[in-house]
Amino acid sequence: MSMHLNRNYLKGFMADHELEALSGAVKTAHETLHGKTGLGNDFLGWVELPTNYDKEEFARIQQAAEKIKKQADVLIVIGIGGSYLGARAAIELLKSQLYNNLKKDTPDIYFAGNSVSPSYLQELLSICEGRDIAVNVISKSGTTTEPALAFRVFKDLLEKKYGAEGAKERIYCTTDKARGTLKELADREGYATFVVPDDVGGRYSVLTAVGLLPIAAAGCDIQKMMEGAKAAQDAFLCPDLMRNECYQYAATRFALHQKGKAVEIMASFDPCFAMMAEWYKQLFGESEGKDGKGLYPSSVIFSTDLHSLGQFIQDGSRIMFETFIDIQKPKQDFFIEKDPENLDGLNFLADQEMSNVNRKVMEATILAHTEGGVPAVVLEVPEINEFEFGYMVYFFEKACAISGYLLGVNPFDQPGVESYKKNMFALLGKPGYEDRRADLEARISK
Repeated sequence: MSMHLNRNYLKGFMADHELEALSGAVKTAHETLHGKTGLGNDFLGWVELPTNYDKEEFARIQQAAEKIKKQADVLIVIGIGGSYLGARAAIELLKSQLYNNLKKDTPDIYFAGNSVSPSYLQELLSICEGRDIAVNVISKSGTTTEPALAFRVFKDLLEKKYGAEGAKERIYCTTDKARGTLKELADREGYATFVVPDDVGGRYSVLTAVGLLPIAAAGCDIQKMMEGAKAAQDAFLCPDLMRNECYQYAATRFALHQKGKAVEIMASFDPCFAMMAEWYKQLFGESEGKDGKGLYPSSVIFSTDLHSLGQFIQDGSRIMFETFIDIQKPKQDFFIEKDPENLDGLNFLADQEMSNVNRKVMEATILAHTEGGVPAVVLEVPEINEFEFGYMVYFFEKACAISGYLLGVNPFDQPGVESYKKNMFALLGKPGYEDRRADLEARISK
């Protein structure tokens, strides 16, 4: 049993025939995706990745992870966007949000190169003092500003601490297989290298070396992860909408969007899902948000956010729907004992597992929000493990691709991301941007 789509709470918001009416469009999107005839067809390597992944490199990833476990107290993973979100999501979901504070036989894992905050960088450097370090730098080109700047700093730190020869044994590069600044540096210095596939975009890359190396270094079973993804690949091959829950989720999102719902809120009742929601937001936001189209992906962790955003969701603008993640079996549970004094009045919660209380909070929330006019779909996840993670990743990736084709956009490019980069380069004085810099500075001064 793997993730299941529950559409029962859509009654009153969307009729069954509205879903069925999209069968033809979904079949066309399926044929476009699998026939590789649509926009972005150069980036479809993820579709058959669970079957066709490089087994030799996979073995090297496992070997490198074992080496990292033995040589490092701290692993610094350098990357931005899809180069780090998937790995961080997996570690926090499968291990813990408090992973670095747990007693374990794997290294602490910190993520760098996802901002240019000097305070954060200095804090990371402080954490590394007096500890053995390894670095996994992830960049297709090696010149993306944020990770390249962080790698410059940590490369220098490693060389000063271990010498050039020692440093090269602790630097692992995930980059282009043949070209680019980082690949050239790795070949020259003798760093271990792993491949960012040419046909897999960053936000679809968590099941490649991009995500698998740090995930394996955290002690997760990446073989089970790939088995879960393969199970999802097989489960969602059918072009028939009414037999494919992945496609039903994509079509439901599209139908609600057509009804004026502009925001999808992914809601979980376990904090360990927070970074998984961040991964989802990049996947769908960067894939759909173009040409003036797309749902805005948002997320909440309940019941925490019921005390901050709950009022808006319940009574605010009717611009949203919710996708609830129902983790049916928690990684751990806690039995609530009776208190003889019952000063807090909570003995009505006693003699049961806390997971049951959490479930009732979820059920109460779904009923309240749907009664308040917010449509809801529920994705039922039987439990959290590596198999289910791989299954879930593939489910969302394929749903996102189908959603993009239903919207009529290219789900695999990100032209808007380049706009800030051009302005940043100009304002920072990068050669070749002088004319643009003068114009931008004039606009800022006004």
